[in-house]
Amino acid sequence: MELAGLRLIFLFSFATLMPCLSAHIAEVNEVWRRRAEEAMQTTEQYYDPNPVAVANHLNMKVQDLSKQAIAKRGLLNAESGQCAATNPIDKCWRCKENWAEDRQALAGCALGFGSKATGGKGGKIYEVTDPSDNDMENPKVGTLRHAVIQKEPLWIIFAKDMNIKLQQELIVQGSKTIDGRGAKVHIANGAGIMLQFVKNVIIHGIHIHNISPCSGGMIRDSVDHVGKRGQSDGDAVSIFGSSNIWLDHLTLSQAHDGLIDAIQASTAITISNCHLSNHDKAILLGASDTFTEDKKMQVTVAFNRFDKGLVQRMPCVRFGFAHVVNNDYNQWEMYAIGGLQGPTILSQGNRFFASNNQNAKEVTKRMNCSPEEGKSWIWRSEGDVLLNGAYFNSSGDPKKQIQYQMDDVIKPESGTEVERITKFAGALVCKPGQEC
Repeated sequence: MELAGLRLIFLFSFATLMPCLSAHIAEVNEVWRRRAEEAMQTTEQYYDPNPVAVANHLNMKVQDLSKQAIAKRGLLNAESGQCAATNPIDKCWRCKENWAEDRQALAGCALGFGSKATGGKGGKIYEVTDPSDNDMENPKVGTLRHAVIQKEPLWIIFAKDMNIKLQQELIVQGSKTIDGRGAKVHIANGAGIMLQFVKNVIIHGIHIHNISPCSGGMIRDSVDHVGKRGQSDGDAVSIFGSSNIWLDHLTLSQAHDGLIDAIQASTAITISNCHLSNHDKAILLGASDTFTEDKKMQVTVAFNRFDKGLVQRMPCVRFGFAHVVNNDYNQWEMYAIGGLQGPTILSQGNRFFASNNQNAKEVTKRMNCSPEEGKSWIWRSEGDVLLNGAYFNSSGDPKKQIQYQMDDVIKPESGTEVERITKFAGALVCKPGQEC
């Protein structure tokens, strides 16, 4: 299909599906129409026709670090005072005492589909000094809201520990990094973060919890635009029509809706090293059974810890491709990985520990399809460890339909190593001048 045709389809879908997808835009003006069209162009640009190659690249990095660990066991011994990085993303930056002097080096550390996310690399450092969030139309200089609406690339850091209660959803412009290293930053007891029709955003090292829906109203979403917003859903992080996104070392729990939602043709996303707990719907990738542009959605879910108190969606995928690798799943209450509309799910080297509930032993859940249809979906388990009666219901023929030779697949780290790999998931305690 020609790109122009895809744009028309996207804009039509945006207008007609907005109410059910809760785009939150109460008045769709020329600014939002232009952003939507640019977002579709970016989706087309970063959609990878060979997603398995991206998965294999991540797998090679995991194997390389494993070989180093075997050769020098002390490398991973935190008590020895040496580097305690346990996966290749962390190894890229955590073992450097000068990380605070070269914060932007983090932008080269992502792996998977979101590996091209640059965030605010090359931009100025913006230091958040004020935790308040009192003016939605004219945010105060020094607040997080003032930082994220700037149009130029920025690397946003925090001057001190702070608790930020967002009065309305935080609408982030592209080319931004929100970097919580060196401070304990909690976004809590208010609205969450919205990435809408943007690209190149990194969010790292913060706590996001107890997120609620907010009423909306007139909210500034960039330095040159204020628009009317509807009620927000209460997601901790919402990714809407956005690409090149990396979420790393977040601690997430207790939101009204989802902890992480990626919808409306968002793609090129990595969710890594996060700690999720105490919530119903963890990660949703694709929100509508009719929005087929989500076939372009490609997401890496790696090195995360899905802890007790989670019920479902770790993740739940519509249409797209999810590479789920070396995550630790601990006693989900309904199912771990779900899907609708024939998504492709490649599960590699995860550890699945089921709860004692006999009705929640299956890792997978296929929804809104006949048994025969579900058997055709490409869901594959490779090197996963299944404990306490857990079982993974594989389906489809990935060798034929994904078009790769099984001999070319480089295995990730075994699921038996997941406890070590995910040991430092969640927001870290980092001090300048010391290895993080």
